[in-house]
Amino acid sequence: MICALLLGREGSTAFPKKNVYPVLGRPLAAYPLMAAAGAASIDRTYVSTDSTALKGIGVEHGARIIDRPPHLASKTALGEDAYLHGYQVIREQVESEGHQIELMVLLFANAATLTSALIDQGVEALRCHPHYDSAVSVSCYNMWSPLRARTIGDDGLLKPFVPFETFGDPATLNCDRDSQGDVWFADMGLSVVRPRCLEELHAGLLPQKWMGQKIYPLKQWGGLDVDYEWQIPQVEHWLRAHGIEPAA
Repeated sequence: MICALLLGREGSTAFPKKNVYPVLGRPLAAYPLMAAAGAASIDRTYVSTDSTALKGIGVEHGARIIDRPPHLASKTALGEDAYLHGYQVIREQVESEGHQIELMVLLFANAATLTSALIDQGVEALRCHPHYDSAVSVSCYNMWSPLRARTIGDDGLLKPFVPFETFGDPATLNCDRDSQGDVWFADMGLSVVRPRCLEELHAGLLPQKWMGQKIYPLKQWGGLDVDYEWQIPQVEHWLRAHGIEPAA
């Protein structure tokens, strides 16, 4: 059995109520649920949350609800721990029905940039390659290469966030955003993972340890998770470009 698990919580300081913010006439969290509902590979979808509003949205889109414990819904709680809790609840329920979990499709309520086809592509990749741990959506953002990253030093001035020597001979570096090759970011839209990735979180690659170590890239463009209100137009552009029309 393949189960989808969407995470979302009530509190958000940078962008309050972002998960239910209207996007093309629907709450933001509706879009990952719509993608899950349309994926041929998904047998069942769950929503883990402490939010009454998100629970309602989940039920509206055919999901089962997991009550997210308060200690996993705080500002400092890690998504990986909430995923593990949700997975354990799902596994217990599924096994009590005589089934086994083949794969988990992990979603975020604030990450709308994924499609049903991408989910099915990720599932197929793992079925074809048993040694892969996961398949995750990635987007190319060369303008955010680590070569360009800066930190503010004690003197109040900009310093390299990563020592230039990390990239080789500094004399060979330049300001061209493509000079280091394509830079792919896990855009948080989708993670299709094997159960072992959640059962052995300690062995996963930082910073998203639920992805395991052998991670297959599901390439797309413009993927992102929403942390600030100014990102909403980007999401709307992405959705329109992928054929999603505003709600009637």
